[in-house]
Amino acid sequence: MPAALARSTDLTGRVALITGAARGQGAGHARTLAAAGASVVLTDLDEAGAEAVAASVRAATGRPDAALALRHDVADAADWERVVARAVERYGRLDVLVNNAALWRTAPVGEQDEEEFRTLLSVNLVGPFLGIRAALPALRAAGGGSIINISSTAGLKGIPGHSAYGASKFGLRGLTRSAALDVAAEGIRINTVHPGMIDTPMIGAVTGDGDATARDWPHIPARRIGTPEDVSGLVLFLASDASAYVTGAEFAVDGGLGAQ
Repeated sequence: MPAALARSTDLTGRVALITGAARGQGAGHARTLAAAGASVVLTDLDEAGAEAVAASVRAATGRPDAALALRHDVADAADWERVVARAVERYGRLDVLVNNAALWRTAPVGEQDEEEFRTLLSVNLVGPFLGIRAALPALRAAGGGSIINISSTAGLKGIPGHSAYGASKFGLRGLTRSAALDVAAEGIRINTVHPGMIDTPMIGAVTGDGDATARDWPHIPARRIGTPEDVSGLVLFLASDASAYVTGAEFAVDGGLGAQ
């Protein structure tokens, strides 16, 4: 890696808050950002799971203070204020927010339960809005920063059975574009990442086989589903100074699926 690029992706001294970090993509993002030098705050409703990931981060980096785990309901405004305040109290600043926590449920629109529809919107769309709003004062105090909203390819195109999930992820895309314009002049960047099929426990739970890697994916040009690391590399780019002139943008990580 060229020295200039290595320096631009060095997150030493930065602090990142990652939601939904007890497993899957969120855990992968936390490990990747910590490996690049960041201190990471891992939040999740599953505090024990988040702590297990945090412990693995501390062990891997050899930094006892590299990671902090907190219980967090992303749909609760007061909880957002609490976790941001705790991050700043612990590390003195906040530079990066990764809005990763999400629910994925599928049903044909005529069979979609209203309460479940509202729940997905609350977690997948209202949650990131609350996070952006709560994080902005800390990012401003740090002199700028990066917010990375994890959307989905279901936020780029219609998919059968995804009326609730797709609505939340299309909404997140719109939220990102408008919010990015609101704060661009302050040195705060907001972008969306749109993963396709990624090998996580959530995918296995929804497909029902518990092992997404065992499935055949002939419809994906890359002929495989992605890994959390496939997404985390892009998250690192967006969290770092390597993407200093990138905001309001959308990035698909889908093995070429959206290019068909």
